[in-house]
Parts: sequence; structure tokens; C-alpha cells
Amino acid sequence: MKVALVHDWLTGMRGGEYVLEAIAELFPKSDLFTLIQVPGAISPILSTLKIHKSWLQKVPQAEKRYRYFLPLMPQMIDRFDLTGFDLVISSSHCVAKGIRKAPGAVHVSYVHAPMRYIWDRYEDYFGPGRAKFPVRLAAAAVRKRLQDWDKSVSTAERVDAMVGNSEYIARQLRELYGRDAKVIYPFAEQSRFTKPRLPGKCYLMVGAFAPNKRVDLAIEAFTRLKLPLLIVGSGPGQKALKKIAGPTIDFLGSLSNAAIADLYSKCRAFVFPGKDDFGITPVEAMASGAPVIAFGEGGACETVTPQTGVLFTPQTVEALMEAVQKIETGAVVFSEADCRTRAALFTRERFQREFVGVVREAWAAAGKDPAPLEELLSKGWA
Repeated sequence: MKVALVHDWLTGMRGGEYVLEAIAELFPKSDLFTLIQVPGAISPILSTLKIHKSWLQKVPQAEKRYRYFLPLMPQMIDRFDLTGFDLVISSSHCVAKGIRKAPGAVHVSYVHAPMRYIWDRYEDYFGPGRAKFPVRLAAAAVRKRLQDWDKSVSTAERVDAMVGNSEYIARQLRELYGRDAKVIYPFAEQSRFTKPRLPGKCYLMVGAFAPNKRVDLAIEAFTRLKLPLLIVGSGPGQKALKKIAGPTIDFLGSLSNAAIADLYSKCRAFVFPGKDDFGITPVEAMASGAPVIAFGEGGACETVTPQTGVLFTPQTVEALMEAVQKIETGAVVFSEADCRTRAALFTRERFQREFVGVVREAWAAAGKDPAPLEELLSKGWA
């Protein structure tokens, strides 16, 4: 029995890649299909797999400009030949779930988000002020075609079972594709966050400078409050963000996992002003015992509770400032134990157990003999 794993691109180890790694542990002899891989950017576990890449890998500077090839990505993913693979597992936020399975194969897709650049995040990436006019014009020209393709490859004939990474995403899968999806939450590596909680005066934000993360909102709020904010991460909008930052904002760039864990343990609270599909960093902060200040929509609503943080709405500077002031004035007080207990629900072991359950269900629903799958699982995590 042969298993194919499919992931959009491998340019670093973020939340989606750690989910892929956990799936790879279940099926350690899988082949991995991806549009592009940046050398040295993936974990040792993923590096042990046989990796198949698209022609994008041969394009000069593609590791920096791969997103410009978005209109061609459906054709790239379609050109992979999965003949002979019995089980296909895609980890998708763009085109991975559009892979064409072999006749008789079973395809389970773990969806981090629908093709976000053309659906609800379109304005974040291509709206006025977000992209140059020629890019906006090109995006508008191909959006309908990409939406039609995305719907066409999300049918039950192409994907036997869909899994959403949050209830928020599961609702989108029902609205866009008419598909019911089981929710399996991602996880935080609990062993990374065992340092004693020693909160200081600084607030903390961690993440890539993607438009939906709303780093600008945090910068403006903490500049106006004159409170210290440490920002870990980088991205194409960094120069513009530094221009609006006051003297209390400190950009730390990209840091190691160990350094980030240390900052979690020492921050006064973690700040998460964007609308995310799930949002692993708030869970990591809670695993370190730190409370979270998060925008009250998206995945954060499913992880942050009144006992572990403050959810603010609307998504404005003023609302974020009001949430911060609740912590500054002592109007709300959070327990380290409550934060760690909440985060302890989101483990790799729980994720793998639930994911195996979905694969077994999809395999049985397709009328397959369970013996080959059980034999395969016995050699992996199970």
C-alpha cells in the first residue's frame, strides 16, 4: 500500500508544516508532493521522505517569488502523477487539495483554509494599498477562474473526506463547497514551553508580516499607549511597519524556537490582533502560562477563553487599546495554571489520534479492505 502526502509549498516550518510533520509520523514511508521546497527549510522528519517537486523548483528566485505564480498553480498540482498510490493525504491552504488521485484511491484533505488568496482574504492581499496596481489588475482577471477551479476540485469525487482545522474553517467549507468537515485542531509542542512564568512589562507578538495578521494594528495601539511591544517575525511590509512604529516598539526579526519560548514565558501578555484560520501562537503563549489579547473572530474564539485572555471587537486600534488597558489596570487577572491547562488540550498525540480516526472512516466508507491500512498504521505512529 502506497501513501502520497501533498503540501502546497515547503519554504519553512510554520503551523501548517508541523501539522504535515505529524501526519508524516503516521505514515513514515510516504512520498511527499509539493510545488517547491527551499533547501534546509524543513524538519529532519520531512526530509526523510521522498519529495517530488513541480517545475516551479527550477525557476530562478522562485523561493522568494513563488506566490506570483498563483494563476499557474492549479496546472502545477494537476501535473503530478499519483498512479499507484492507494491513499492520498493533502495538507492544503492553497491548491494541494486539488491533486488528482488515481482511480480507486482514497483522498483525505486537511484544510488549513480554502484557497485564501481568492476567497475571504482577497482584499487583504490584493485590495487598495495592499498591492501595486498591475498586481491588483492581474488578480482581478484570474480570480473567477481560480474560484471555479477551486470548487471543481473540492467535490466528493475528488476528495473523499475533508477535515477543517477549526469550526471557523469548517463553516467556510460548507458555504463554499457544500462539504461537511470534521474539525481536528492543530497542536502546540507542549514540551517547548516548560520554562517558569516570569512576566515582565513587555507585551509580545509573534508571526509573519502577512496582511491578515494586522501587525499595523498592534504597532499603532502600543505606540499610542506608550507601552513596550516586542515583535518577532519578518515579511515584505517590514519597512512600512517600522515607519509607523514609535519608540516603545522593538522589532526582533526571526528568532529560534528556544528564544521565542523564552519570550512567551516573560511577556506580560501575548497580542494577536489578526483574524486567523486557527492561530497556533496564542496556544503556544497559553502553554507558557501567558494570557492572550486576541481579535474576537476566527480561530482564536475557539482557543482563548475568558479564563485565559481578552477577546476584542471590532478590529480597531481603539478596541485593542481598551483590551490592553484591562490588563494594565488589573481589571482582569489571569492564572498561569488556567492558561497552561487550556493549552494542554491541543497536543500532537490528540491530533494524530483523531486524524487516524478520520482516515479509517474514509477508508471504510470507500469500501476498502481495512487490513492493508491497519498493517501500514502498525508500522508508523499507531
